[in-house]
Amino acid sequence: MPTPTLVAAFPSLPFPNMDWNLIIDLCIGIGLSAAAGFRLLVPFLVLSMAALFGHFPVAPDLQWVDSFPALLTLGVAVLVEVIAYFVPWLDTLLDLVAFPASIIAGTLLTAAFSSGLDPFLRWSLAILAGGGAAGAMRGLSGFSRQLTTIFTGGLANFLITSLEILIAVVLSVLAIALPGAAIGFLLGLLGLLGRLWLRVRTGLLGQPVAESPAPAAAAPPPPSPPV
Repeated sequence: MPTPTLVAAFPSLPFPNMDWNLIIDLCIGIGLSAAAGFRLLVPFLVLSMAALFGHFPVAPDLQWVDSFPALLTLGVAVLVEVIAYFVPWLDTLLDLVAFPASIIAGTLLTAAFSSGLDPFLRWSLAILAGGGAAGAMRGLSGFSRQLTTIFTGGLANFLITSLEILIAVVLSVLAIALPGAAIGFLLGLLGLLGRLWLRVRTGLLGQPVAESPAPAAAAPPPPSPPV
């Protein structure tokens, strides 16, 4: 596993009895899983490049990425995936397939980097944390694309696609190089998207919410006629 060298670089980590190797492995897996939610095959491609050129020892369940045929295949697959998402009508159809596929990929990635756990705990964490992170990112991405499709007829979807690719690459690289930073980046991204969603829901995006007019006061009763 890749983490002993990272832990050895920081001998004065707090909580010395804690298994920091496992925690860092989980951060790597969850970070890569979240990246799979934005672009399904990008984390596998980055992981393959890191294994071949960066001497990054991949998890045993992912040894298949540590080969040049796998790198070439993943590179072509990522290129096809990226091009397909730039087609306005095709990207919406791909989202229907990408949602369950990203959850499966996220689950497998997190499970691969948590092989030291008890099998039940390992797969529970993989499904909840890995699959959940990938599914949440895929859902947010698909929702953003649906909004741009509604308001621009799909003409602005290329902006969402470009942003997805960028985030997937950044998250994948951070997960391998700085796993803790990847989790921080992911939490910050979730917080930002959550705030934007609240602003959209409350009508505060660009202008304040129009207040409903106060009800008119009832007219006073007419004076009684003199007796």
